[in-house]
Amino acid sequence: MDVLLFIIMFILGLVGSFFSGLLGIGGAIINYPLLLYVPSLMGMEPFTAHEVSSISMFQVFFSSLAGVVAFQRKKRKARDGHALVNRTLVVYMGFSILIGSLIGGIISGHLDGDVINLIYGILAVIAIVLMLIPGRGTEASSDVVEFNRWIAAGSALAVGVVSGIVGAGGAFILIPIMLTVFRIPTRTTIASSLAIVFISAIGGVIGKVSGGSIPIEPIIYTVIGSLIGASLGSRVSSMMNVSVLRYGLIVLIAVTAVKVWASIL
Repeated sequence: MDVLLFIIMFILGLVGSFFSGLLGIGGAIINYPLLLYVPSLMGMEPFTAHEVSSISMFQVFFSSLAGVVAFQRKKRKARDGHALVNRTLVVYMGFSILIGSLIGGIISGHLDGDVINLIYGILAVIAIVLMLIPGRGTEASSDVVEFNRWIAAGSALAVGVVSGIVGAGGAFILIPIMLTVFRIPTRTTIASSLAIVFISAIGGVIGKVSGGSIPIEPIIYTVIGSLIGASLGSRVSSMMNVSVLRYGLIVLIAVTAVKVWASIL
């Protein structure tokens, strides 16, 4: 085992998923630039854009799986037993994002690395804008949720394609869409998006495996760190106001986006 590789990948997985769990956003928007730039700064052979997207996709898969398991345990312990996941929403958006992420994962293997970086740069800008938009979700009951099913399916398909290319689950785009466009209640959005992102990750992983460029050892080390980091982030988030950290993260993503765009242009 390469000790340096283990330490660096473990820490990257830990840090990226910690902030993901802390701020409640998709981990890939943080993990992608960390995986792309940090290894080379530490004297390691840099990962290609294809390898970074694959590592990120597997990390999202296992992190979202852990999140689903944790949510199910929490729901079983709840006294009222009220289900917050809207099954209709999950079916329409989940099926569409599964198809989209599968397509994105497959075609990413045929794209030039600069194109993948370009797509991340675009997503980073979108993420910054969406993170600055105040949430409009309500705390209404999740029993009655009305939304345009075909628009929801279409938007999830589009998110799935671009997310599958860069190795993301798409939560950082899906959650603002569900809150601001469809006005889904906040609690229902959070619970349902968890299931939708997990479905997206399934399609993305299958697509990445089909497209090749799967660095097994770095993936294992990163996933180990991410499972610990996501749990720590979720616990810390319940004990502190993370608004300052959120704006700090916006600055970090903005700097990374500038670096990516500069390398492309």
